[in-house]
Amino acid sequence: MPELPEVEITRRGIAAHLTGQRITGVTVRNAALRWPITSEISSSLPEQQIHSVTRRAKYLLLRCDTGTLIIHLGMSGSLRVLPVNVPHQAHDHFELLLGNGNILRLRDPRRFGAVLWWPEDISQHPLLKRLGPEPLSEDFTADRLHNDIRNRSIRIKQVVMNQHIVVGVGNIYANEALFHAGLSPLRPASQLDCQQCMRLVNAIKKTLTSAITAGGSTLRDFTDSAGRPGYFQQHYQVYARADQPCLRCGTGIQKIILSQRATFFCPQCQPQSTFPFRESKK
Repeated sequence: MPELPEVEITRRGIAAHLTGQRITGVTVRNAALRWPITSEISSSLPEQQIHSVTRRAKYLLLRCDTGTLIIHLGMSGSLRVLPVNVPHQAHDHFELLLGNGNILRLRDPRRFGAVLWWPEDISQHPLLKRLGPEPLSEDFTADRLHNDIRNRSIRIKQVVMNQHIVVGVGNIYANEALFHAGLSPLRPASQLDCQQCMRLVNAIKKTLTSAITAGGSTLRDFTDSAGRPGYFQQHYQVYARADQPCLRCGTGIQKIILSQRATFFCPQCQPQSTFPFRESKK
């Protein structure tokens, strides 16, 4: 699933091509995405100008004259800006026709993405209004994290992936950030002190920034808006490296299943807590 770096890379790739453009038409070939594409989108968008392309968590926001188009890439979605005469393929479900003769095309083989229209204050949309701070913003600090987790006994990896605590940190980057912070993914969040929270906040920021610089991670479907794959997977320290030696100390990387997600860590560099662990080790 595209995580925050992949969505940010997509945003940067399409923003220059969309900002200031007028939408001249909408094509919906398959409305059955995660939430059905409504007829309101086809009737409301034509003749509107795109004023900005921003991101909130993993949602792309195209701000128009009378509202905001929300796009989520789901598990396999990608966006491309193409000339209008490029033939569509089987999984190209949605297009915006632009005044300059280009199109914004959404390809989504698994159809878990979303295209939504919101004519009101975008910060009050039900999907956005309860989200936590952006991890690369000044709002995400060690003090804030420590205050948010001090009474939470769940494991720190689950907290890092909680969108109400901090947005956009999916499974890949949670594994990597915890390694760089020297924290076991199994440690109860409430056990972290302020210094450990500072290490974790810095590790999250560094990991995400490095992933953006590397073009994101390409494991299955992700390519950027120009069709290029990402290369951050070449820099993984623990993710998808089960039984391989830790690049720092040589200890074998362990893999467990935590909250139904593959979790990778170095037992030497990320000291285990005494918190009981009873989930599957497959």
